[in-house]
Amino acid sequence: MGEKKKDSYVKKKKEMNFQSIESMQSVVNVVNEAAEALNDKARTIKESAIPEVLAGALGAGIGGVGSFAALYGLGVVGLSAAGITSGLAAAGAVVGGGMVAGIFVLAAPVAGLAAVGVGAASHLKNKQLRQEKERLYKEALRKHEAIIQALKAEASADQERINYLQSLNILLQQAIKDLRKDLGIAS
Repeated sequence: MGEKKKDSYVKKKKEMNFQSIESMQSVVNVVNEAAEALNDKARTIKESAIPEVLAGALGAGIGGVGSFAALYGLGVVGLSAAGITSGLAAAGAVVGGGMVAGIFVLAAPVAGLAAVGVGAASHLKNKQLRQEKERLYKEALRKHEAIIQALKAEASADQERINYLQSLNILLQQAIKDLRKDLGIAS
């Protein structure tokens, strides 16, 4: 079974739902929001860090949206300063720095890296991307199961809470589906 998983991992960037570690930040946001929802039984979409995304997911449901990115993007209007700085910080973390290092990491290709260095970095980055997808997939599965349990346990909660949990359920379901595809895991 392990061999089949390796062979079916999507290797072509164009065919991946998540082409970089940075592109998975939205899944991390949803997993973190699910953790908050599970820790605070009074929390609703209003208190959420991603209210527009949750409202968009609830409105769209799971049926009509092709990917997690499209579903998540329903509530995101543009790049915020926080989004840009967290992206720079994530890029900087690759070399052990923060946001400022991220500027240099993102500018490095412009400086003209040697072909050998780019190849080695690309291999390392692809390995790191796969490992992060596997880790995030497992965590999303855990949170999804916990949200389903919360929906059952809190069936008598007010409608705002139910809508909140349902929107998290929809987002996690789609994220799991897209990560599963990238990892080559059969449904």
